[in-house]
Amino acid sequence: MSKGNLLLLDCWVSPFCMRAKIALAEKGVAYESQEEDLFGGKSELLLTSNPIYQKVPVLLHNGKPICESTIIVGYIDEAYPSPPLLPPTAYERAQARFWADYIDKKVFDANGAVWRSKGEALEVAKKDFLEILKVLEGALGEKSYFGGDSFGFVDIIAIPLTCWFPASEKFGEFKVEDHCPKFSAWIKRCMQIESVAKTLPDPAKVYEFVVMFRKMQGIE
Repeated sequence: MSKGNLLLLDCWVSPFCMRAKIALAEKGVAYESQEEDLFGGKSELLLTSNPIYQKVPVLLHNGKPICESTIIVGYIDEAYPSPPLLPPTAYERAQARFWADYIDKKVFDANGAVWRSKGEALEVAKKDFLEILKVLEGALGEKSYFGGDSFGFVDIIAIPLTCWFPASEKFGEFKVEDHCPKFSAWIKRCMQIESVAKTLPDPAKVYEFVVMFRKMQGIE
């Protein structure tokens, strides 16, 4: 299909934008990307496309905006049905949406609380973060991916968030792998998938961004 149909308003470090890029890559769909400067001034297109939240990602399909990353991934799955990202039965799809919702509500904020905190607050934030990952580890169980044998919807929602984990590990002086070995094995498995490997940035660059962001927020 022609690139003109799809435009992604993007930011390289946003795990939410990465979700859309992985989903599009899994579908083999061509698109154009417009990098947004979230600090220096958002584009008029972003402000008019997502007037409610004024956040990336926004996917413009034939000029019509779709906002919020989990909704965008669901839209991509419906608009380009093959290969499917969601499982085949209504019950399994409901379960996938439940875990996607859990990840949305918990993981990014809990991870951010670690690198934003110091002292006692840091210890509390670490404990909370690891407990959330242990819940996800329980949902993963003995499966290779959240949906079973194949990489799918919940994996796409979760995996981009993990490129921010090394920053929290450095500031919190811990390793996710020591506490959640199955979850860590799942991260490594996902990183072998081409769409993920090509999309996720180098964690060292994310760490540099977090250091800069901490200074901006007066955390140093």
